[in-house]
Amino acid sequence: MKDTLQPGLTFQFRFKLPPTKTVPHLYPESDMFQEMPQVLATGFLVGLMEWACIEALRPHLDWPREQSLGTRVNFSHLAATPAGFTVTIDVKLEKIDGRKLSFSLSAHDGVDKISEGTHERVVIDAARFNAKVAEKARRASVR
Repeated sequence: MKDTLQPGLTFQFRFKLPPTKTVPHLYPESDMFQEMPQVLATGFLVGLMEWACIEALRPHLDWPREQSLGTRVNFSHLAATPAGFTVTIDVKLEKIDGRKLSFSLSAHDGVDKISEGTHERVVIDAARFNAKVAEKARRASVR
């Protein structure tokens, strides 16, 4: 992590919502999801909030050697957002505890606040992490 990574860091992220990020596209294998409204899926909202944090962090990490992974999400989903709307996410890094980073976030679709909450991420060494995952997969295949 670079010295520039400090609590108080803020970032704003915008994303125009395509139809592919609506509820029917979350799990195409589910007939029930296929029958649901064409609005931003909560599962995609979580990914979008994570993406905003990743973008906020990237200039402050030795990317791609250092990356971050989400470890906790605590978001509300307050209002429906149809495809075509632009979602704006405001990110603030609240706390750094070793490699653990704590964020507060809020999201707006231009009409309504659609989400707010907190998110934790951990900074990882990508090569070391990938080696551990490969070892786990190897152990599982031996069983």
